[in-house]
Amino acid sequence: MKSLYLLILSILTAQISIAQETPVGYWQQRVEYEMDVNMNVETHRFTGDQKLTYYNNSPDTLTQIYYHLYFNAFQPGSMMDMRSLTIEDPDRRVGSRISQLSADEIGYQHINSLKQKGTDLAFKVSGTILEVTLNEPILPGGKSVFTLSFEGQVPVQIRRSGRDNAEGISYSMSQWYPKVCEYDHRGWHTNPYIGREFHGVWGDFDVKITIDPSYTIGGTGYLQNPDKIGHGYESEGKEVAASEKPLTWHFIAPNVHDFMWAADPDYTHTRIQVPDGPMLHFFYQANEENQAAWEALPGTMVKAMQYMNKTFGVYPYEQYSFIQGGDGGMEYPMATLITGNRSQGSLVGVSVHEMIHSWFQGVLATNESLYPWMDEGFTSFASALTMQHLSGETGGNPFRGSYQGYFFMANSGNEEPLTTHSDMYHTNRSYGINAYSKGAVFLAQLGYVIGEENLMKGMRRYYNTWKFKHPTSIDLIRVMEKTSGMQLDWYLENFAYTTNRIDYGISDVTGVNDETIVTLERVEAMMMPVDLYIEYTDGSSEILYIPLRIMRGEKPVENLEVSRITKEAWPWTYPTYSLKINRPITEIKSIEIDPTERMADIDRNNNTFEGVNSIKIYKDPTR
Repeated sequence: MKSLYLLILSILTAQISIAQETPVGYWQQRVEYEMDVNMNVETHRFTGDQKLTYYNNSPDTLTQIYYHLYFNAFQPGSMMDMRSLTIEDPDRRVGSRISQLSADEIGYQHINSLKQKGTDLAFKVSGTILEVTLNEPILPGGKSVFTLSFEGQVPVQIRRSGRDNAEGISYSMSQWYPKVCEYDHRGWHTNPYIGREFHGVWGDFDVKITIDPSYTIGGTGYLQNPDKIGHGYESEGKEVAASEKPLTWHFIAPNVHDFMWAADPDYTHTRIQVPDGPMLHFFYQANEENQAAWEALPGTMVKAMQYMNKTFGVYPYEQYSFIQGGDGGMEYPMATLITGNRSQGSLVGVSVHEMIHSWFQGVLATNESLYPWMDEGFTSFASALTMQHLSGETGGNPFRGSYQGYFFMANSGNEEPLTTHSDMYHTNRSYGINAYSKGAVFLAQLGYVIGEENLMKGMRRYYNTWKFKHPTSIDLIRVMEKTSGMQLDWYLENFAYTTNRIDYGISDVTGVNDETIVTLERVEAMMMPVDLYIEYTDGSSEILYIPLRIMRGEKPVENLEVSRITKEAWPWTYPTYSLKINRPITEIKSIEIDPTERMADIDRNNNTFEGVNSIKIYKDPTR
């Protein structure tokens, strides 16, 4: 366990790193939480005292402050309840369950007192938001200390948080404390909690949790008193005597934007050290159904962590925990809640996905409400690559499932832009496909535009530039432009801001003497560069690469085994483009647009021309 000196040093190092990498004009708020909580496992109620030090790094004077009170969503008549009752396709985990909760099953967070610098503040509870008027404004560059006394009741587990989940886990304590809302260049983010995503302020947490001694706790942060707790934690060689009195668990979590914990009296706790990496912890209820899968999980997750560290950037914390709990899989700083009665393959899949959220959301803390696709989609992209690595398979398109999901929605007539706020999608289906599938396709297709090597270099550069910050889609694109040397605003604006679709086709192939004229057509609205693969009857082949003029550049050669000829750039306003091949049509076996299928072309039926005696045999040249 790290010493206090090393802990302070790590916090200072992270803060210095932020200062060095922050783009000119960028700012973000910062907080320090100190919380002391007592959980009554008989009543499922808890009390707590919170000290919040709030640093105003903005250029604005703040006269109000807001907190999230997430547990208030789990009450009949709440906005989450009403949304689930009225949306076309409600989440099956929620449905009408909130509306049927009894008084001892609901969740709530009550504020008993709130003071600024020791003086009482006026406040109002509005659903899941606490509205506070300040006695003393917080000036730019200033700070203020708030002390808050609260009590809560843990709801029956319905969505992410709660008690007694479907697998019998006692407490999944996420979104459990009064959490200050984020304030950034857009202003305050005070969206009510109706079941979607989160956005939090970067800061340090010092949390003490007092609970019945039979319970084991896992979650965010570093346990400070293992010698007093035991329960499978390292206790520095000391025997921990059994206790009948409640135990207090003390956690410190530096430079995170949320704090989650889970507790159960029947947890099995194991751990494994990643070489040159973090300690991985595993908390689960062992049974005949899941024990073999959980026992095999640690070795696999070490390999997954090592791959992610090498491919996308180094995980910055000293621990990560996989915890059985919640309602499926949900990411939090340094930990995840996952349902655990799964087959080995399913358990690996959910664990990989949720762990990778430590990069995309845990460290690159985009506003999930505004950019869910930069969270779920980028995690799905990295998960596909990681699962392929773990399987040992090579070749093929690991993102095929994401493309199929996107095509389904794009052709349904019900697609909504990626810029839609998470809470505002008309259907859960539309949100899910956009956030997970189209978000993954955004990156996979970007690799087609700028080249796979540039994409992966750009992803590492994006991580190292924007870690411990709140990047937006524009910040990502600017990194990719700097990495590739190409202009990419058109790509973001079309694929994210609109529902414009991609469809390129071969409209005509004509032989003229000893030459062949090929005419290509942009059928749908969105423009793209074109890789045109030509295979000849003598067994030779070549790639004719047609960049877009608006790109102001071209991607590097990706396949060194096939010659590439770069043609004149295509001005996107021209619906057709003609090029000449200096060989007769009788020598052409086949012509195909993007045989790698990385371009999200909604209709590939018009992508191929098959010449004389054409039997197309193709191996992806980029993999």
